[in-house]
Amino acid sequence: MNITLLKQHIDSYKQELSKNPEQATEALVERKERCAYYQGWTRERILSMSEEDFLQYMAKLWAMLIWGNKKYVVDKMILDNGFDALRKELADLVWGDAPLSKRWDTFKKSVKGFGPAMMSEILCHAHPDQCMLWNRRAYVGFDYLGIKDLPRYNYQMAGKKYVELSEQAKKIADILKDSGMPEVNLLTVDYLIWDELQVVDNLSKIHEKAATQKSEPPPAIVDKETSTFIHNEIRDKLATIGEWLGFKSKTEIKVADGSHVDTIWEATIGNMGRVIYVFEVQTKGSIDSLIVNLLKALNNPAVQGVVAVSDSTQLEKIRKHAKEVPNLGAKLKCWDYEKVLETHDALEMVNETINSLGLVPQGF
Repeated sequence: MNITLLKQHIDSYKQELSKNPEQATEALVERKERCAYYQGWTRERILSMSEEDFLQYMAKLWAMLIWGNKKYVVDKMILDNGFDALRKELADLVWGDAPLSKRWDTFKKSVKGFGPAMMSEILCHAHPDQCMLWNRRAYVGFDYLGIKDLPRYNYQMAGKKYVELSEQAKKIADILKDSGMPEVNLLTVDYLIWDELQVVDNLSKIHEKAATQKSEPPPAIVDKETSTFIHNEIRDKLATIGEWLGFKSKTEIKVADGSHVDTIWEATIGNMGRVIYVFEVQTKGSIDSLIVNLLKALNNPAVQGVVAVSDSTQLEKIRKHAKEVPNLGAKLKCWDYEKVLETHDALEMVNETINSLGLVPQGF
């Protein structure tokens, strides 16, 4: 970490706060109120919360700003996980007795619909002295300070890595305290990152920089557990991209006996019927199986396109296999999984910005 650079920005941050003491007071009050709210949800309260309580609990998160219709997202979480199981896993994540890294990994494996941004924000609000808030902004800030080995994608954020990053945030908090900042915790660090460390070039060129660095191992050669995480992250982000584009998205959809596809985008055109796009994510496993699933999907006349998603090496193999299959080669589209993740991040930024304007009020 570049301590000299950090101290320069802390000095700048303090100067800005001193120029506007009302804003500084409001920020401190906001931090206290957010922490008090989430700390008030004890293990027992979480286990007994209603679905309406859960909606309010989730809607307050900054990570939910990317969604205009928060109730839709929360209802999907409840449907995908079952509410009893969801409450138990959430209570264990926030208040469990196991080490933080283990609680993180268990929740990540067990619960659908939560990424590191949501998980870390809840933990940061409940335990602001121990847990940092990790999201795209934190990545940019840490990268700017020269902190190494940052997780670029969700599948890279294991519990051990989250604990390591929180330790880095604690170092920043200690320097903030030494500078004379009052009532500092890791949520204060998040405010510093947001206000001072969002360098325009870093934020706008985040993917360009990543492309010039040593790439991650392609999904075809990683271990089984990592392959599963990559597969699930891409599957879920494909669904989210579809929803942001106005489609009705679903994951793990049965297309025929014994065959499921990873993601579909669906739209209804007036009274004319449905239009469906099908996506299959390939990290490990049989290419023949992928092709069979896509062929079965094409038997549905509503399916207008099928897309294979994988790394560049696998996609080349898939194209070669598909050319030999009647009725598939000309219809198959291929999408590199890294481009999917980049597209998701770009749309996330757009939706967060638009929704933060409050142009469309929340419904009942």
